[in-house]
Amino acid sequence: MSTDSNRVIIFDTTLRDGEQSPGASMNLDEKLRIAEMLEELGVDVIEAGFPIASNGDFEAVSGVAKLVKEPIVCALARSGRPDIERAAEALKPARRPRIHTFIATSPLHMKYKLQMEPEEVYQQVVDSVTLARNFTDDVDWSPEDGSRTDHDFLCRVVEAAINAGATCINLPDTVGYAVPEEFAALITMLRDRVPNSDKAIFSAHCHNDLGLAVANSLAAVTAGARQVECTINGLGERAGNAALEEIVMALKTRQDILPYETGINTAVITRISKLVSTITGFSVQPNKAIVGANAFAHEAGIHQDGVLKHAGTYEIMTPESVGLRQSNLVMGKHSGRHAFREKIKDLGYQIGENAVQDAFRRFKDLADKKKDIFDEDIIALIDDEVIRENDRIRFVSLQVICGSVGPQTAELELLVDDDQRKTKASGDGPVDATFNAIKELFPHEATLQLYQVHAVTEGTDAQAEVTVRLEEDGKTVNGQGADTDTLVASARAYVNALNKLLVKREKSAPAALSA
Repeated sequence: MSTDSNRVIIFDTTLRDGEQSPGASMNLDEKLRIAEMLEELGVDVIEAGFPIASNGDFEAVSGVAKLVKEPIVCALARSGRPDIERAAEALKPARRPRIHTFIATSPLHMKYKLQMEPEEVYQQVVDSVTLARNFTDDVDWSPEDGSRTDHDFLCRVVEAAINAGATCINLPDTVGYAVPEEFAALITMLRDRVPNSDKAIFSAHCHNDLGLAVANSLAAVTAGARQVECTINGLGERAGNAALEEIVMALKTRQDILPYETGINTAVITRISKLVSTITGFSVQPNKAIVGANAFAHEAGIHQDGVLKHAGTYEIMTPESVGLRQSNLVMGKHSGRHAFREKIKDLGYQIGENAVQDAFRRFKDLADKKKDIFDEDIIALIDDEVIRENDRIRFVSLQVICGSVGPQTAELELLVDDDQRKTKASGDGPVDATFNAIKELFPHEATLQLYQVHAVTEGTDAQAEVTVRLEEDGKTVNGQGADTDTLVASARAYVNALNKLLVKREKSAPAALSA
């Protein structure tokens, strides 16, 4: 396969590697929602999961394979036969299936993790790719910890993988150790030294431990890689993966020195960033490139003056290019259902009638409390409703007594499997009292790992968006809730986390993996 084209393949692994972030696990419905928007975004490949890891992952890969039409659907597999056969089974509904198989090749991983000799690993490469080719013509092979692999051995296994039928060679910087010049040289070395390198596309999979994932990915592209593996918002284990939105906008903005094209519809970037943030509970930091709240904000007087005279003075891309736009429809307490539906469509959402009605009811409540309703407020309401459509536990009401004179108490009502439950609990502060009430109504052993609050918009009447992280038996989940009342948002976030934990309980423990 020729690698001289200027077209860069965008391989999104938000649903696989991104989900490995502690607490970022998604249920099937959530994965399908993200996959649907990834197709709208225009990604070339969706890595939908690791089918051998759990029944949930198998169902996710199969579900995405049934849902999307244009993108290649990819499943991850280690080098063993059970992994590859399970991946192939999950991919059966896919119009364009790909198996991504891998094995560690660095001396450190081979000795201590695999406890295998290099020749054994070499044979596993040949056997795994050969087996995968029996199920699909599209096989992606990765040497795990490739950036720390001996160059001579790396050349041998890459050549063997291509000879066995691999159509894509993905080079992972698994621990985020490489720097751009070094990583580019590695791609160049492989393309120069491997005799059959022209028969496969080279790919980069970079982690962000040193904050260099995007830089390394772009360096790989300049060295001849024509696929990059990345995630929305840079989601991923440890410090995360290369951020899709940063790679794509760098390529689009700096055509003078990066003359490469992608098939990405960049106007969808902001929407999918918000969707992934809402579903995972991982808030995007305000100063995050491209999708952060401050990415197109200007406070310094000199900057404001320049932007007013000509946007190009301080903006290297337009807000509209990533899907940000000024609201043409002002919403308030006098707005009706029709206007609300139109606003939802304008914001890019397609949701069921029940979710619309619930969101509209909360919108009217919000409009009675807030003078100005911003798009971000409506997005928070919609996301808050949609992520709860299939919840077993539902928030009903909360009344809290707090202040400097105790005790602080919370009177809470929940709906658990259609059973109305109510209790009154006390605690060391209103949040503690609220969470104690939830534990009384739905007993559990999960421990609170994180409690985080941030404002959706400005002002004292802003909605609070709360993230709660719970841990139970090594399983970690994040929940999110939004409301003008911080305590109500806290209760919603905790309940959301509990619902995710219930889903996770049903899954078997995933096998260890990396890439």
